[in-house]
Amino acid sequence: MNQVLIAAMAEAGETAESLAGQVGVDPKTAARWANPGRIPRSRHRAEVARVLGREVADLWPDVLARREPAWFRPWIDIEREAVALRWFELAWVPGLLQTEAYARATLGMESLTSEEIDDQVSARMLRHAILHRSRPPLVVAVLDEAVLLRRTGRSADLMREQCEHIATCAELPHVQVHVVPADTPMYLGLGGPFTMAEMPDGTQVAHVDGQVRAQIIDETVEIATLGRRWARIVGEALPRAQSLDLVRKAAAAWT
Repeated sequence: MNQVLIAAMAEAGETAESLAGQVGVDPKTAARWANPGRIPRSRHRAEVARVLGREVADLWPDVLARREPAWFRPWIDIEREAVALRWFELAWVPGLLQTEAYARATLGMESLTSEEIDDQVSARMLRHAILHRSRPPLVVAVLDEAVLLRRTGRSADLMREQCEHIATCAELPHVQVHVVPADTPMYLGLGGPFTMAEMPDGTQVAHVDGQVRAQIIDETVEIATLGRRWARIVGEALPRAQSLDLVRKAAAAWT
């Protein structure tokens, strides 16, 4: 039996029935999660961890067998330790805000096997747990409006659900989403996406994507350059409330 899960449920005053109601599954399904080897789907694991006030890694340690690409693992470790993340995306929804369907659709464009896609989708969904832990990082995401307008996958439903999910995440007190309107003239964000992480000791590290490879940057001069670019990009974005309205309008438009 999964004694850690059973103990966590007892401490939180939850039963299989009450947990099932909060996660949105059948009580029999929730009860089976206590059995050896029975692990919830990725979209349910983070919710169970949130309800119980635990980390996914505590409840199902086997899940954390590293499934993300080896080159991305150093950044995942930084992301887990960060107290703040500032994230600019020009073409994609930030990984921490993606739905499982959106993640699967984007990874499906790569030259990956179905098993590799499953592994990377699972790894990406596990990252969401940091948004629901007891002391989550501050996450400020700035998106170009094109991210909300570009169809991903075959169904409009996928993008509607993705935009709705962004709006839901943006309502969390520690998550801010800002949108750079589509009619904005040329601005520095067109140079490409990047993420800046503030660590507990105050140091900053950045992750910059590229077509061939990504790189982690910690040089003081380069971090300062990205910091200035971030400030100018944020200056082009709508305020938080207006951005949220735009995200909701985008969701409604995907019919």
